[in-house]
Amino acid sequence: MKQSFDIKQIIGSTYVLIGAVMFAGKAVIVKWLYIHSEVNTISLLALRMLFSLPFYIGILVWNKSKTDSISKLSQKEWLAMLGIGLVGYYLASLFDFWGLSYISASLERLVLFIYPTLVVIISAIFFKKRIKNIQIFALIITYLGIIVAFIPEFQIGMQKNMALGSFLIFMSAFTYAIYLIGNGEMVKRIGTTLFTCYAMIISTIMIIIHYVVHTNFILKKGAFEIFHFQSKVYWLSLVMAVFCTVIPSFLISDGIKRIGSSNGAIIGSVGPVATIFMATYFLGESFNNWQIAGTVLILAGVLMISVKK
Repeated sequence: MKQSFDIKQIIGSTYVLIGAVMFAGKAVIVKWLYIHSEVNTISLLALRMLFSLPFYIGILVWNKSKTDSISKLSQKEWLAMLGIGLVGYYLASLFDFWGLSYISASLERLVLFIYPTLVVIISAIFFKKRIKNIQIFALIITYLGIIVAFIPEFQIGMQKNMALGSFLIFMSAFTYAIYLIGNGEMVKRIGTTLFTCYAMIISTIMIIIHYVVHTNFILKKGAFEIFHFQSKVYWLSLVMAVFCTVIPSFLISDGIKRIGSSNGAIIGSVGPVATIFMATYFLGESFNNWQIAGTVLILAGVLMISVKK
């Protein structure tokens, strides 16, 4: 019995670790494409979602025996799922990709990683959930880490693009926190897998609508512009969709089922560190001592909030 438990822990931990590192690569790929191609934010986001879509549809078909719970949803629940899906996979992704056009992948991951602290704050404000003393301390530590990480920018005078990019990534973390708070009841009704698939499909439709409106009425280029990028844009978008979206989403979900959310949070904290190493190697981004200190504080604060006693 002890042996099977250990194997379960090892497999679950491995899944979460691999999934976190895969997720971390998304920001590096997006930033690399911004530097080395002429792709714009909404086009790149549309490609990522379109390449991901067949996998989520396939998973729905594979789980068709479990989709009976979908037909039992009320109109109000359908609207709730629509809203939650749009916030979590449309707005959060849009703000993230948009912000990456202004700041480094390393800083993006640091700011984005504060979403658990935002869950605590939003829950306290709107749902009157009491913030414990340890959580208050964790919040102070986390946001102190953000300040420390940005000290070099403050010293030279934060540029307009840096401020805008940081704000956009913060909005990505904020909208993702809202998604996490709102999806609890829906996940209980239909399960994580089905909810993720439906939310992704809903978001893809919204992003395609956004893309068509943007290219036709703002860029004046027409929707078929998405077929005129360099081949590397499509290949890397496919890699991002499969290896930085679909596979890690299910690896982490399955891993957390095996080892629990607290252990998953500890192992998942490798994500920002992995992004920093990959951004340094593939993008040549520098990472100074202030940012290292800020990273340690942010990781400590987030773990204090994420890991239950």
